[in-house]
Amino acid sequence: MLHPCLRCGACCAYFRVAFHWSEADASLGGVVPPELTETLDPHRLVMRGTQASRPRCVALQGTVGEGANCGVYERRPSVCREVEPAWESGRPSPQCDKARVAHGMHPLTPADWPAA
Repeated sequence: MLHPCLRCGACCAYFRVAFHWSEADASLGGVVPPELTETLDPHRLVMRGTQASRPRCVALQGTVGEGANCGVYERRPSVCREVEPAWESGRPSPQCDKARVAHGMHPLTPADWPAA
């Protein structure tokens, strides 16, 4: 079964992705590609494209709702790592639901996940 996030991408095209600047500083152990970021304030960066009135992260590849994936998945910011798809761990995710609904998709349910 294909992971629901690989068909979705809604969160990457809905939320502003802001994080501490050190996450893009390799000398401090940061892994986020700095060329994909822009300054939000003295302490935070954002992924390019996520401050737009219709956000879409520069790292999002594919079509939202059909086939989408993060082009820097292993190097994504901590805030992206913290987003939990609804019901993946047996819990709802209002954040996931909100992004999916905004893109015309139904919220995920437990039925969207294979039985363990």
